[in-house]
Amino acid sequence: MVDLSVSPDSLKPVSLTSSLVFLMHLLLLQPGEPSSEVKVLGPEYPILALVGEEVEFPCHLWPQLDAQQMEIRWFRSQTFNVVHLYQEQQELPGRQMPAFRNRTKLVKDDIAYGSVVLQLHSIIPSDKGTYGCRFHSDNFSGEALWELEVAGLGSDPHLSLEGFKEGGIQLRLRSSGWYPKPKVQWRDHQGQCLPPEFEAIVWDAQDLFSLETSVVVRAGALSNVSVSIQNLLLSQKKELVVQIADVFVPGASAWKSAFVATLPLLLVLAALALGVLRKQRRSREKLRKQAEKRQDWRRAEGQAEWRAAQKYAVDVTLDPASAHPSLEVSEDGKSVSSRGAPPGPAPGHPQRFSEQTCALSLERFSAGRHYWEVHVGRRSRWFLGACLAAVPRAGPARLSPAAGYWVLGLWNGCEYFVLAPHRVALTLRVPPRRLGVFLDYEAGELSFFNVSDGSHIFTFHDTFSGALCAYFRPRAHDGGEHPDPLTICPLPVRGTRVPEENDSDTWLQPYEPADPALDWW
Repeated sequence: MVDLSVSPDSLKPVSLTSSLVFLMHLLLLQPGEPSSEVKVLGPEYPILALVGEEVEFPCHLWPQLDAQQMEIRWFRSQTFNVVHLYQEQQELPGRQMPAFRNRTKLVKDDIAYGSVVLQLHSIIPSDKGTYGCRFHSDNFSGEALWELEVAGLGSDPHLSLEGFKEGGIQLRLRSSGWYPKPKVQWRDHQGQCLPPEFEAIVWDAQDLFSLETSVVVRAGALSNVSVSIQNLLLSQKKELVVQIADVFVPGASAWKSAFVATLPLLLVLAALALGVLRKQRRSREKLRKQAEKRQDWRRAEGQAEWRAAQKYAVDVTLDPASAHPSLEVSEDGKSVSSRGAPPGPAPGHPQRFSEQTCALSLERFSAGRHYWEVHVGRRSRWFLGACLAAVPRAGPARLSPAAGYWVLGLWNGCEYFVLAPHRVALTLRVPPRRLGVFLDYEAGELSFFNVSDGSHIFTFHDTFSGALCAYFRPRAHDGGEHPDPLTICPLPVRGTRVPEENDSDTWLQPYEPADPALDWW
């Protein structure tokens, strides 16, 4: 990977007037304009892709910067070799090189944070080479470069017994779909190389390699003969082994007759004896490491989003008048817990929620960006998020965006999920003890972060039709061993994580409930 930082031209001695003009230019820079330390970051290591599959080219700005108005260009070797072009808030497929048309897809869900991903489909051998992405605006230009390597894992080899030849038995092997050019090796039962009687490795119509090779095996080498095909780029080998008794070595014509008579049986036995050894082991390990690096990159990106969201921390307080009678709001308006459903409304308490055991914030958000954190502890059931302040709450409602709710929930201590609009189960690496909620009203986004490890959990994308308020639902009759209240945390110290408690459920993973018809709402 090559990171190109954008820096001002080297300053030379200038007049006082020129210096004042330069200082005024710096003072007039609007917030959000890129500084000299903004970098374009692409893949850190060469990317390995398999023929016929898909590869991703992630690229982002660091520090984060809104790139919606920028030109973003993916290119091959030189910037004029366009792989994909985003310009003036639209994609321009007509500018692509013919080889990449109808094969790319731009993922720009996080472009407002300077992060984009280009997907390249149906990888072919000619795709290998140098790639780059370039961000450009009136006051910023930078690019990153990386290498794409392509490998083709050939078909399972086909081995056949051709009959007698030159005082031995002729074996023939065929395989196709390899890239780059593979290495073929025959060996006897002692591991000694056997020279091929014939070998041809040629290009096919798809720019892949097909091979055909044969060997004549003579007496003394027939007990165990192997052949291997190795992809040097993947460090992967496919190997076949065949065992044939010495009794079938051609000698007198009687033995030839016996061999010919038993040839069909030999073919069956040989097919049963073939075994694929070390199949895809090393290539899978290499691809697994690449996947882990991609996950680390995405995790780091999520943590960067979380740190950026903390800049917009606001002080949130619960509205006691909005709470269901079965809920108890603390005197400072920072905690809400269940105290059991009363037989009827408390005296003088306006029953604004007949069936929803929730509480809302005093604050109403109709513009801007806002972030708050809530301590959920070990409570086994809860819902958190935001809802329309004016949404009707006179009866039960499905907590979905269509009904005016954008919430994340935990059920029975083991399943995290959202309704977007259908239920989506979420797998969290670390169960959160504290959650961060970030609202970007103009962007139509509500995001959830796990403060325990700084990771991004989920983001709703919608258009808000009115003022929103923070939503808290501790779930009455929780039934868990830890009936912790939901507590609004003090304004966070930016970039600070909450250390995990050393307990047995730190690595708890969600599961699918046995009864999907459970009343979660």
